[in-house]
Amino acid sequence: MKRRHVLGSFAVALLLGSASASVSIAGQGDPVAGKATYEKVCAMCHGKTGKGDGPTAAVLNPKPRNHTDGNYMNTLKDDYLFKVVKEGGQSVGKSQLMPAWAAQIKDPDIWNTIAYIRTLAVPAYQGAGATTGATAAPTTTSAAPASGK
Repeated sequence: MKRRHVLGSFAVALLLGSASASVSIAGQGDPVAGKATYEKVCAMCHGKTGKGDGPTAAVLNPKPRNHTDGNYMNTLKDDYLFKVVKEGGQSVGKSQLMPAWAAQIKDPDIWNTIAYIRTLAVPAYQGAGATTGATAAPTTTSAAPASGK
């Protein structure tokens, strides 16, 4: 009887542990897969290295966000970035020039792209990122650029 209880408890713990690991991994995305999407979709404006210097950036006002600026990017929650990519800049009070990509990029690929964007930041991104709650950008500081999508 005692052995059955221990095995049952172990099975439940294993099941819960693997379920939460799957959710965590899905929330973080795959930066390798995200790089492919970023280069195909985002690099035209944000640049191949994420500095906001893509081929179309010269004609855009405001300029595309510099994803390598860790002082700014690291303050943003994952769900905020998700909303910007999926619904466009206007959905969070940013530039209408940042288009909504919901029709072209599926949700898992948006998460992958966010995981890749996180690898561009200097200083490096250290946070786990939230996947719920944020609907508006954090207030900017003097270190954060005022322009950008």
